[in-house]
Amino acid sequence: MDRMWAPWRIGYILSDKKEDGCVFCNAYQSKNDKEKLVIFRSKYSFVIMNLYPYNAGHIMIVPNRHIDSPTLLEKEEQLDMFNLVNKSLDVLKGVMHPDGFNLGMNLSRTAGAGIDDHIHIHIVPRWNGDTNFMSTVSDTKVISESIEETYDKIKNAF
Repeated sequence: MDRMWAPWRIGYILSDKKEDGCVFCNAYQSKNDKEKLVIFRSKYSFVIMNLYPYNAGHIMIVPNRHIDSPTLLEKEEQLDMFNLVNKSLDVLKGVMHPDGFNLGMNLSRTAGAGIDDHIHIHIVPRWNGDTNFMSTVSDTKVISESIEETYDKIKNAF
């Protein structure tokens, strides 16, 4: 078994992780953006941190409406989501200084969606060398900054 010392994770480990209903709908309806990791809200969608990031700064663009396919998005929602994608890319470039990005959607469990009934667009900052011996040999991913610190940086930049 691989072990990584990460004392900042104890808050998450001891928290109640079971959530009733849709995680994204709950975040949208919440009045506590920081608790739900909501970074920015627009008319039809919002930006939220990924609680299980692939890299520091991993965020998602989520429509306010609970839908499971991009084909169900109204034109205004499509435009709003992609405006937030562009704004998010600019913010992440300024705050995180990545060398590139992964951008995409996983539609259905088969395609890798952890939450398959409420669509969302992933934006994952990438850096040259961010895949190294820890991830390729040890099957361990190191996130170098706490999600709270990253949240504050990105939220302030929006």
